[in-house]
Amino acid sequence: MLPWYQNITTSLINCFSPLTMFMSCVVSLLFSSDAHGSNSIIGCSDTDGENVLILDDEAVWYADFNKQTGVNALPAFVDPISFPGFYEEAVADQQICRQNLMVTRKAMKNFPKELDPPSSMLIYTVLNLELGVQNTLICHVTGFYPAPVNITWTKNEQKVTEGANTSVPFPNKDGSFKQTSRLDFIPKQGDVYSCTVEHVNSDLILGPAMFCGVGLTVGVLGVAAGIFLLIRGTE
Repeated sequence: MLPWYQNITTSLINCFSPLTMFMSCVVSLLFSSDAHGSNSIIGCSDTDGENVLILDDEAVWYADFNKQTGVNALPAFVDPISFPGFYEEAVADQQICRQNLMVTRKAMKNFPKELDPPSSMLIYTVLNLELGVQNTLICHVTGFYPAPVNITWTKNEQKVTEGANTSVPFPNKDGSFKQTSRLDFIPKQGDVYSCTVEHVNSDLILGPAMFCGVGLTVGVLGVAAGIFLLIRGTE
């Protein structure tokens, strides 16, 4: 049997704005008796580009144009899959995308820009919280257009970059986008973590919520500086 990525049928969908064009190929794959869905997202702007391969709403490969290489995004427990020639094809796709972008800009020169801020945001932890035990914070944003959003983390009002990883934008069925950021952290009593989301049509996204873990309470406070996760020990 051919590898799944060599046995696909595609239909092309174009979603674009005057500044950025996104093209996604939606395909259906059949493994045994189970159907799986795969998307290929190709995006470009004047200064940036995106090429992502998605299987069942999870990224399995993407092109890192800054490092000039392809990245296998599969988790460690999955049998490794090679993607020969994918990066070289992604580079060629970027040239085509930018040519299409120039044509689209001229055609849509007088069109008003569509700007939709994120409609919702959710922040939560992967595991039940225990003080001193490593965990992961998830900041999930959805309903925005155009992509992407800028997601940043702070700990006690200080910007945090170590352990932070933000996904590429994924399209929703309604044409908007969703994006997720992860932060690996070790909860300690009194620490305050925040996730701040910026979009071209909105500076900050606020979405208060409350989370409870084993032996402690986790509160998410929506305030002017962002979404705050307060970790407190039990008394």
